Amino acid sequence: MKSRDGFTFYNQLLEKEVNRRTFLRLAAGGLAAAGTFHLGLPWSLAATPRTFDVGTPKYGGTITIGLGGNPDTLDPHHTSYLLAIKIHSNIYNGILKITYDGKNVRFEPDLAKEWEIKEEKIHTFRFHQGVHFHNGDELTAEGVKWSLERVMNPAEKSFHAWKLAAVEKLEVLDKYTLRMTLKHPDPFLPVALTGSTGRAGTIVNRRAVEQYGKEYGHRPVGTGPFKFVEWVENSHITLERNPDYFEKDGAGNQLPFLDRVHIKIIEEESSRIAAIETGEIDGMDSAPYQFVSRLRQNPKLNVYTQVGGNYWHLSMHCGRPPFNNKTLRQAVAFAIDRDAFIKAIFFGEAIPAHAAISPPMTDFWDPELESDKNGQYYDLEKAKALVKKSGYDGREAIYVAQSWGNGPRRAQVLQAMLARAGIRVKLTLNESASWRKRWRSGDYDLIDFGWWADLDPDETLYPEWRSGEKWNFGQYSNPEFDRLVDAARRTIDVAKRRELYSKAQRILVEDAPCAFIAHVNEHKVFAKYVRGFNPIPADLIDMHSVWLEKA
Repeated sequence: MKSRDGFTFYNQLLEKEVNRRTFLRLAAGGLAAAGTFHLGLPWSLAATPRTFDVGTPKYGGTITIGLGGNPDTLDPHHTSYLLAIKIHSNIYNGILKITYDGKNVRFEPDLAKEWEIKEEKIHTFRFHQGVHFHNGDELTAEGVKWSLERVMNPAEKSFHAWKLAAVEKLEVLDKYTLRMTLKHPDPFLPVALTGSTGRAGTIVNRRAVEQYGKEYGHRPVGTGPFKFVEWVENSHITLERNPDYFEKDGAGNQLPFLDRVHIKIIEEESSRIAAIETGEIDGMDSAPYQFVSRLRQNPKLNVYTQVGGNYWHLSMHCGRPPFNNKTLRQAVAFAIDRDAFIKAIFFGEAIPAHAAISPPMTDFWDPELESDKNGQYYDLEKAKALVKKSGYDGREAIYVAQSWGNGPRRAQVLQAMLARAGIRVKLTLNESASWRKRWRSGDYDLIDFGWWADLDPDETLYPEWRSGEKWNFGQYSNPEFDRLVDAARRTIDVAKRRELYSKAQRILVEDAPCAFIAHVNEHKVFAKYVRGFNPIPADLIDMHSVWLEKA
């Protein structure tokens, strides 16, 4: 039985999947200024050519980062919230990690120092020795097995169990070696096994989980570069340097460099902007779109911009009136003026979305769907005709809107667009906890949000739209769509996957369980004395290699 190195195997797949012509076309069109695209990785640099620090790192200091809201939990196996995921990579490690060197994204060792593959279904991982959790427990293969099985356990109800659905068996071969046997080849596996990006492969501490129970999400214990200190709701989260961290940088320097990471929760957008401009904070996890141009002109700041693997959409509940009516859902899709929405809400920091898969996923992006008259597009007269054809009775649709950030404005703009097509909408504003509860319970007719994908189109299409999946809160169901995305999960062949996803997307566009609106830019802002920040895919705030010039 021939064996292969897992890192080499999957990184070669990445290289084979580059569609250079598509990249050049995107670059010429202004969607990317630098970078390459691989394996549908949601990554490019737009407006921010990446240059890496060449100075000598300094140890010490505290960095203060402004975060736009409260995380839901710091338990990576149970989060569905990007604000939480942004923090996790600093507390935890994955079996694998992704790296970005200014040109290429790659899968690299994290807790696993070696990865062997046999017949594309038997994966053997050998872990670093001498790695310890923040509570002193040693990392072992048995502990990794327990963490993965926690995600897979139906009783645990993890949001990320679907990512390990291909796993048939886990076996501990010795103290530091784990064998994973799959039911079938799984192209998504390396993404699932990365840390904060994949979540399923983020390794938590068994003793801490059992000790703290439901409170574990507020008392996390990982192996990462920073240890959790405290979380004061609506105020701050504090992390401190892990002096026993196992990782070094490329120059052999022990990581991390910072003494502390202080994450200050500032929901009000103008307050976050004032804080970064006055030096109250050293960085921001995101930049409100209306302020991006102003921040770019500030000589004291660096603004990192990336076209993300995301789509902003207005989702409809397909399991109840009025949007259990496909024709009415199609009317909604045609009623939205995407260009006007992007101008009003994203201040030009986005491009129109006509389907789910975004341009940075070059080998799976379907340009025919993204052109007018093929995907979803704005046609008010067609929307009005579809409303009439649907037999819509004029009942108000309940729109569950976010009360923070630009949530109220988004809802008002979309409400007005639907009204022009003859669809009546009642807005209800909800603070973050209430909004998440109503979304997850399916207590809405309309709801808008951005879907940030992991590093493969499987994450873009499968969890939110496949029948019966945990994220399919709007109860969309189409057996042919299910068949196509199921088949795509079982083949490594890029051309076959591309064909399957293209067909699946066309079904999704036709059925219109949502109106696709925009693919939005992602921004990170740091003071120029913050050095060593390496923007990587998945919208993380990774402090592993960050240092302060003023430390």
